[in-house]
Amino acid sequence: MASKENRQISDLGTLKALAHPLRMKLYRLLLLAGKATASQLAGQVDEAVSLVSYHLRKLGEHGLIEEAEPSSGDARERWWQPASDGVSIRSTDFKDAPEKVAAHVAASRLFQEQRTEMYRTYLDERAHYGADWNAAVVDSESLLRLTAGELTELKQELLDVLRKYDDQGRAREAAGETEGREHIALHMYGFPFRL
Repeated sequence: MASKENRQISDLGTLKALAHPLRMKLYRLLLLAGKATASQLAGQVDEAVSLVSYHLRKLGEHGLIEEAEPSSGDARERWWQPASDGVSIRSTDFKDAPEKVAAHVAASRLFQEQRTEMYRTYLDERAHYGADWNAAVVDSESLLRLTAGELTELKQELLDVLRKYDDQGRAREAAGETEGREHIALHMYGFPFRL
């Protein structure tokens, strides 16, 4: 049974397992689907089922995903689900050795590149979503003057709001309110910079 909390990744092996482009895509797809087979996921990432199965097993070896109850009568199918609601990775867990710092930076860059690609895909396809969706999309930049403590407080408030809307949306969908519902990616970055 999947945990309802984010899994804190603090070891180098698990970070490296997740910080593979295809594995991260598969992990995201499982978060969205709830559970799926390698065949279903292979069709979404345009890769061979055998390659997808290999990468799913690697994610499973690190406890990022787990086997799920089958949703079909085909006993040959192996179903997978996320082992938690998501993952959390803190730089402080990877600062005590140069190879850990380098791995964390590389993983962070990969995640950011994939997020950017998701947004670019939306930009290329936005005409297909219609006026309501395009008016609802948020794309903003705020330049603030904060302390580290204030940024931490802001981060927590924003995460609380996100959880509230995610819980509401999932409850409404479970109650049958599926009309007009789409997957939403909301990427937030809050970081210091100097001029």
